[in-house]
Amino acid sequence: MINVELNKLEKIINIKFKNQKLLKKSLTHKSFNSVDSNEKLEFLGDRVLGLIISKKLLEKYPKDTEGSLDKKLAALVNKKKCLEVAKSIHLEKFIFVGNSKQKINRIEDKIISDTCESLIGAVYLDKGIDFVEKFILGLWKKHISLSQQTYVDPKTKLQEYSLKKFKVLPIYKLISTSGPNHKPIFKIGVKLKNQTFVKGSGSSKKDAEQNAALNLLKSIKKNELDR
Repeated sequence: MINVELNKLEKIINIKFKNQKLLKKSLTHKSFNSVDSNEKLEFLGDRVLGLIISKKLLEKYPKDTEGSLDKKLAALVNKKKCLEVAKSIHLEKFIFVGNSKQKINRIEDKIISDTCESLIGAVYLDKGIDFVEKFILGLWKKHISLSQQTYVDPKTKLQEYSLKKFKVLPIYKLISTSGPNHKPIFKIGVKLKNQTFVKGSGSSKKDAEQNAALNLLKSIKKNELDR
């Protein structure tokens, strides 16, 4: 049954793995197998993805500054974009998680986006850098073509605002961590100079920081409109 599922995914992504165990491992969440999960492949895939997209941006925008390229990279290599790409190939249907009901109903977004990165790591190990480059650029083609419309994430926006207004960086603080180990919820506070913390939550510290920054930006905008 597992081999049938793996073969289906291979057809969707048009890749025949030399070592199909790598593909299976890339789809295995730690709740399904804590000893042989996809965490290390995710770590590798994240770096490979960043390298390939960075190289493509340098080729596509040779006159851009480092700061502009960095913003484009941040817009293309993040959990939200990985989630979009993963869902475009229906990756969520092939992930092995510990709770079979969870598989039937809904796998949380973070697991899906992480699995996208671990799949990239597996393709790199099985096929090499040239092959994985074509694979990534195929999946990200639409997003790269839209990358001229530079997205600036809330944390970057808040940092630029704080430096311009106060000449110092925003301060982030972990407020609390709740939930089970496999599904934690982080609450992060952020504040500007001499102000109180505004909170945001997320399934990772990065997501929580972005949400906290977004909430503070909304508060700043509201206060400026009320004046």
